[in-house]
Amino acid sequence: MLLGPRCNPVTRHLRSRRENLSNTHRSLQQLLNHVLDVVMPQDCYLCGARSDGQPVCPECHAGLPFHRAASCPVCALPTTEGEVCGHCLRTPPAFDATRVAFDYVFPLDVLVQALKYRHKLALAGYFADALGLPREVDLIVPMPLHPMRLSERGFNQAVEIARPLAGATGLPMALAGLARVRNTPAQASLGRAERAANMRGAFECSLRLDGKAVVVVDDVMTTGASLDEVARCLKACGAVRVENLVVARTPAPL
Repeated sequence: MLLGPRCNPVTRHLRSRRENLSNTHRSLQQLLNHVLDVVMPQDCYLCGARSDGQPVCPECHAGLPFHRAASCPVCALPTTEGEVCGHCLRTPPAFDATRVAFDYVFPLDVLVQALKYRHKLALAGYFADALGLPREVDLIVPMPLHPMRLSERGFNQAVEIARPLAGATGLPMALAGLARVRNTPAQASLGRAERAANMRGAFECSLRLDGKAVVVVDDVMTTGASLDEVARCLKACGAVRVENLVVARTPAPL
């Protein structure tokens, strides 16, 4: 009896080899991009002007949508005088505070996407500088990616943003112990309630966090459903405080 193409061992071997070659090529391309960013810094990613080796020139930096100071200290949505917003009063999230550098609108979204999808890793350090250093915490935890998403992208942008923060503060960074165990559907098309339901059970934590204050680093916050679920996991492992340090916040919940 002849084997069909799906179970033919030669076909399986060739397919596996092709996938391995594709992954190797992707990894080499990412390494080359990183080396070029360091050795031959590009001009401004937004306008192309000379930027003295910085990913964004001073003029474009000054024009970025910096997050307004008057915002809810818990979820970072704008409020009149920086008071806690109505939603956080009615339904407090598991996290205790959120600090954001920018609003996720043009042209900041271009920079975030350049990091995530075009592997412009120099932007990770730029974002870390914009965030500033975490305050009064014991541990830095980057938002984890599901292994399938990590394999496709080749790196975790939250880890790359968190690295310089850990280096500057001397704080430990947890690269293991918090895992995304469900590869959930994309959040973009979901409303607030649907996003929360989508994230339930998406993370597992095995860290020992008794009495610790933790900062979670991420690139973009929309409704905060992912960060809320992460904070729930961290507090179940003993964390007494969880603060979010996020590059960009969407202006309003979807």
